[in-house]
Amino acid sequence: MPRTRSPVVSACLALASIAATLVGVQLVTAAPAAAATTAPQLVVNGDFPDPDVTRFDGVYYAYSTNNGFGNVPVASATSLTGPWTRRGNALPSLGAWASGGLTWAPEVTRRADGRYLLYYTARSTAVGRQCIGAALATSPIGPFTPVGTQPLVCNGGEGGDIDASSFVDSTGARYLLYKDDGNAIGQPTSLWLQGVAADGLTFQGGRVELLRSGRPEENGVIEAPVLTKVGAQYVLFYSLGSYGGDAYQTSYATSASLTGPYTKAYRSLLTTDSVNGAVRGPGGADVVRDPAGDHLVFHGWINNYSARGMYVAALGWSGGFPVVRGSRVRTEAERGTLNRCSIRSTTTASQGQAVAYIDYADSWVQLSVFAPRAGAYTVYVAYAAGFGDAQHTLTVNGGSPTTVNYPNTGWETWRQVPVNVTLAAGTNTVRLTFLSRWAELDYFEVA
Repeated sequence: MPRTRSPVVSACLALASIAATLVGVQLVTAAPAAAATTAPQLVVNGDFPDPDVTRFDGVYYAYSTNNGFGNVPVASATSLTGPWTRRGNALPSLGAWASGGLTWAPEVTRRADGRYLLYYTARSTAVGRQCIGAALATSPIGPFTPVGTQPLVCNGGEGGDIDASSFVDSTGARYLLYKDDGNAIGQPTSLWLQGVAADGLTFQGGRVELLRSGRPEENGVIEAPVLTKVGAQYVLFYSLGSYGGDAYQTSYATSASLTGPYTKAYRSLLTTDSVNGAVRGPGGADVVRDPAGDHLVFHGWINNYSARGMYVAALGWSGGFPVVRGSRVRTEAERGTLNRCSIRSTTTASQGQAVAYIDYADSWVQLSVFAPRAGAYTVYVAYAAGFGDAQHTLTVNGGSPTTVNYPNTGWETWRQVPVNVTLAAGTNTVRLTFLSRWAELDYFEVA
């Protein structure tokens, strides 16, 4: 072949493929539903940040950080995609310990006694920091009445505490999760787990640190913890970075044990870039687990960054790891099954490797990709081509081939080419086979 680098002599090794690793009645504008929508759907086209969504008796209720509709705005719908109707202010009065105007990130659950428990964040007048309070009601729309005269969690020495959420383990044990507000005093932030009794108010045992900030992209901030269990694995969702712009994002960490250690995902689950700019600064996420299909609900900036609307996206689980419909998931080409080609190390490629020498009629690269729902997707193939334009054929699950064209980039200059495909729900097999000239493969991204 007319290359400056030497062709491999032996056939390449076959490697096991792996899948890469949601008091006046006022209508809330909802985005129109579309059967083949791949991007997350904007379902509350107005300010509704840090959404918490729970289904009670067949109706979905959503709660948000304070805005012009009160301390804890509440809306309801019979479908996650709406239409959503505003139902007023769920928490008319804050606890005696709190001042108004900074009431953040509520969460509502129903206790075994039938009453509804609200966790909320507000500013403590005693310590001048954000702290976590609780309130009770007999209806999911309230009015909620604050419990006690003191906050439930308030550690001023760690900058305060925010973003409370609940988790009930498969054993029936109940827990409270929250974030210390260390970044408010120039310290790293941590996510904490605290055992509570069935009332959600009585602490049991000491708290456990689950995760701490430290990566550069976190900018000292991890927050909005939400915990769920998939099979035997615990999945901890959280937001990271500065909430005020496009850099805010949603990631997750996993553990085989409730108390950890938790391993952060290699890449964030949702970023502005991963959804091709369809949502700006996706964060404050909540997981909605439904028999008919799971979803991720989160906010993103709208109206020229003047408000944060509520979005919904389908959520699936690939081997216990979350995959969001419409957010790119990367699978490295070198982790696939290879035939008559080989892995080449190069500092210019993602994770330092690419698949090279796909030069013969029987040369191919095959990867497993996961789809949360059946339907139309796009595969973004990262490639480099030298010595002219090149072509591969792409097949999905052994179906009819599609020709993929790679404009010449020159070696070590990686570009992406999009290919529209139809995927089945769950794991799919995508194969790229040599057709003409020469191209190397770095990775696939599917959204």
